[in-house]
Amino acid sequence: MQHWKPVSSPSSESAVAAGLRDASASKSRRALERLLSDPTRRDRITHVEVVPARAGRRSGWPSWAPELLIDRLRLAGIEAPWLHQATAAEHAHSGQSVIIATGTASGKSLAYLLPAVSAVFGDEGPTAGLRQAAGGTVLYLSPTKALAADQLRSLRSLRLTQVRAATYDGDTPPDERTWVRQHANYVLTNPDMLHRSLLPSHARWTAFLRRLQYVIIDEAHGYRGVFGSHVAQVLRRLRRICARYGASPVFILASATTADPAVTARRLTGLDVTAVADDASPRGATAFALWEPPLTDLRGERGAPVRRTATAEAGDLLADLVIEGVQTLTFVRSRRGAESVSLGAKRALAEIAPSLAGQVAAYRAGYLPEERRALEEALRRRELIGLASTNALELGVDMSGLDAVVVCGWPGTRASLWQQAGRAGRTGQDAVAVLVARDDPLDTYLVHHPEAIFGSPVEATVLDPDNPYVLEPHLCAAAAELPLTEADLELFGPAAVDLVPDLVRRGMLRRRPAGWFWTRRDRAADLADIRGAGGAPVQVVEWGTGRLLGTVDEPSAHTTVHEGAVYLHQGESYIVRELDLDASVALVEPAEPDYSTTARDITDIRILETLRSSAWGESTLCFGTVEVTRQVVAYQMRRLQTGQLLGEQPLELPPRTLQTRAVWWTLSDAQRDSVGDLDLAGSAHAAEHASIGLLPLFATCDRWDIGGVSTAEHPDTGLLTVFVYDGHEGGAGFAERGYTGAATWLRATREAIEACECEAGCPSCIQSPKCGNGNEPLDKHGALDLLAVLLRDAPAHDAAL
Repeated sequence: MQHWKPVSSPSSESAVAAGLRDASASKSRRALERLLSDPTRRDRITHVEVVPARAGRRSGWPSWAPELLIDRLRLAGIEAPWLHQATAAEHAHSGQSVIIATGTASGKSLAYLLPAVSAVFGDEGPTAGLRQAAGGTVLYLSPTKALAADQLRSLRSLRLTQVRAATYDGDTPPDERTWVRQHANYVLTNPDMLHRSLLPSHARWTAFLRRLQYVIIDEAHGYRGVFGSHVAQVLRRLRRICARYGASPVFILASATTADPAVTARRLTGLDVTAVADDASPRGATAFALWEPPLTDLRGERGAPVRRTATAEAGDLLADLVIEGVQTLTFVRSRRGAESVSLGAKRALAEIAPSLAGQVAAYRAGYLPEERRALEEALRRRELIGLASTNALELGVDMSGLDAVVVCGWPGTRASLWQQAGRAGRTGQDAVAVLVARDDPLDTYLVHHPEAIFGSPVEATVLDPDNPYVLEPHLCAAAAELPLTEADLELFGPAAVDLVPDLVRRGMLRRRPAGWFWTRRDRAADLADIRGAGGAPVQVVEWGTGRLLGTVDEPSAHTTVHEGAVYLHQGESYIVRELDLDASVALVEPAEPDYSTTARDITDIRILETLRSSAWGESTLCFGTVEVTRQVVAYQMRRLQTGQLLGEQPLELPPRTLQTRAVWWTLSDAQRDSVGDLDLAGSAHAAEHASIGLLPLFATCDRWDIGGVSTAEHPDTGLLTVFVYDGHEGGAGFAERGYTGAATWLRATREAIEACECEAGCPSCIQSPKCGNGNEPLDKHGALDLLAVLLRDAPAHDAAL
């Protein structure tokens, strides 16, 4: 963990300026100073942290690296590797799986490039005896197509004719796929293609797999929650198939800085992995500002003060930086938000500097491949000065030369925050990063508690490969690839032994002397949706023209492209005319409404099994399995600027049910009576919202990964009960993390509510943007009283976090 240098908690312009002058001036820093000299913005900065510059530490080139590769790297400007690059490369070359967990732009790609290219050249690596004369092969996995395409571009720029590199993903034409299988020795793909195409068709990849020497897993910190759990089982299937062909590849993982990287890598791969986490790369100084949008004179729900939206603030900030010539990447939490920030910046520039409006764009998943590639190239060429993006550009796409990063809303984890901020200053120059807080309990807490960002280590990655809802479909997929044997079950983890007999009972597997076989005609790989999207993506099609605008995952379709929803694409707004879930199509037509739409739903929760519990005096804290039934029943229309409710329209959408894990707490009848004449339902509801808002600080999750239910008397407990549950089938480990760290988490929740300056509750403390009940009822002061009673006998410290 970098030792951060606290500069100020500024209450004045001079304090901010002093903090910024602690590092040498740069274009981006001077631009920020000028922006802060505006008296209307001075009070929006709650803290400035200067991350000091760091000198690099070099190492020599490995003796086993091919001279041609070294020459080409030197021509590319790399005189010698940094110490962490050489150390990780040596581990991999010696046959030890390794994870390199260092900061953004620390050159992790060189650490795996050295042993990987050496293997292709025919170097005597860890499994050289298994290779043919043609040399070894390399499989590179990335979570996004953009990152794989960027890595391919970098590989080809080295002009190494021995390295026949190619991407193999959903955008690869059929004829090119045949060439890749037959001739490529460095294949760049993603876990989805490995799961759905390469492993089920492994017989067509025999030559490649027999010589497979290295498996590279890039951006490994992104494999968390349900997605990470699925990928862990895909990798076990890969190891099993490789063993069938006599190969035992070394795994090289590259990750942003994360807690316990070796433990995370072991859970992901099932192998012993050595960690290299001492970052020896140089780094320019970065001025990191925490920015809170101002309160307006407007009033929203329940008379709560309305803070200017983070997207509006980020749009203005992006426009100002573009005017200053500061190339800026703005990260936004949602697709709609990225479009809103881009549109806001364009509108501001159209009024002030019309010639610059065309130098701003949006970038997000769901765009067509050719649109994404064109935007990436325009940013590299500085034809774009400002880009608003979802986290689709958070990962390691090489965007060298960016001057500033604006993070619009807490990105979910400290690891993601530093990953996003690290996009600026990638060529060693000084840079600026700004975190713009949303009107949200967690964001508000963080911009007023900078020590929770700068004084705390990054989180550990949470994943659970033993989740039965994850493991079952992969056991079926493995049996379809090769019959499962008793020896295979150990590879898939202890839960496999209990699950296989149940799969036999349900007719999915059949036991024969050679092992367990897949029994059905359909593809077993289709059983596992590794992204957790829950079905085929919904295509968003323009009514009248038939033009495909983008895609939305099926569960999100209920809340984002329902009939009447406002949908944004490339700065243009549309109204959804029809959602056909059977055909997986949403038909939209252009429109310019002055309102946004928010889905309303009803949620019921049932306790199936209590796995753990602990008594806090008369209160009880529990963790277990629950069944959640959720149905979108209506949508609300709210005025864009004020959030004023304009109306509500009913919807008829089917309910969705999931079995998942939850953490919940109860108060005894005596405790409930002790708080006096409170609105118990509103108090519990407010405590639920605030606790959901703060859990991502402790559980490496996103607010949208979790949900909650609260009631003054739940039928399964007979008591006042507040639930927070994982929003993924089978659970994702987030609720369990909340249970383990409940005392710290719930104390922070109460502190966040108490510290909020509003009188009766607002989005910064107890109101939720995802509330299915329209934030009714809510009782801020009652929530404080309930949490005080709950925490009275809570342990002083959690066993673990």
